[in-house]
Amino acid sequence: MAASEDTVMLSRMEAFRRFRRRLFANPLVAVSFVLLLLFIGVAVFADQVAPSDPLRGDLRMRLTPPSAEHWLGTDQQGRDMLSRVIAGSRVALMVGFVAVGIGLVIGGVLGIVAGFFGGLVDVLIMRTMDVILAFPWLLLVIAVVSILGPSLTNAMLAIGITFIPQYARMLRSVVLSTREQDFVQAARALGASTTRTLVFHITPFTFAHTIVLSTISLGKAILAEAGLSFLGLGVQPPTPSWGTMIAVGQDYLMTHPYLSIVPGVTVMLVVIALNLFGDGLRDALDPRGERAG
Repeated sequence: MAASEDTVMLSRMEAFRRFRRRLFANPLVAVSFVLLLLFIGVAVFADQVAPSDPLRGDLRMRLTPPSAEHWLGTDQQGRDMLSRVIAGSRVALMVGFVAVGIGLVIGGVLGIVAGFFGGLVDVLIMRTMDVILAFPWLLLVIAVVSILGPSLTNAMLAIGITFIPQYARMLRSVVLSTREQDFVQAARALGASTTRTLVFHITPFTFAHTIVLSTISLGKAILAEAGLSFLGLGVQPPTPSWGTMIAVGQDYLMTHPYLSIVPGVTVMLVVIALNLFGDGLRDALDPRGERAG
């Protein structure tokens, strides 16, 4: 019995090592992974990492260019730019995870139910998703926030709503290809309930697809939050947000360009890293690529 358990453990360890080699075979994916770890670490420990209070200004130090005291300079109110960028990372991370969570939970449940039961249930759910997809996603986000009112909570809700159809359609397709598999039919023939079949026999096969889509959607959510804050529909001052910082800095582009360039480059790097890492995950989790390798 112990020998069998050791064999299973060794097999899992070898599978993980193969996955890791495939994931980091591309140097860009490895670099993006390091950037994402840095981003998450800075966001989680923002209070400890930030050199000063991002909300406290000093008008005597307003619009100070980058220096040894203020590595990224100060803004129009004398607030440290590095501290505000770090604080903005926490907002971006929170918006990303909450918005993706909304899309994943609601869209995932709808997609699994539509794919498993089919028929009228499938038609009703998917036609509703088609209606949502008929609107450009950013326009839909702006419309929802405009109706609910500008705030961080409403921004997360609006972005999450636009993600629901993506997860619903993706998981529906996975369930449609899985529900006819022999192991699912065997479980149902042995008397497994519908709930047990969905939770223990079908849902696990959606994990790989969900992880890849969630990674890419996280970057999309961060970009959407920055866009909403830039338009004044997202995070409201004085809470630091990368989009708000870009919007304020555009008035000083000719004299103090770092006010917009620093948060703009930060958004760009994080979104690119998430997309590259998502592509790497997709390739690493693709069984066809493993057979080819």
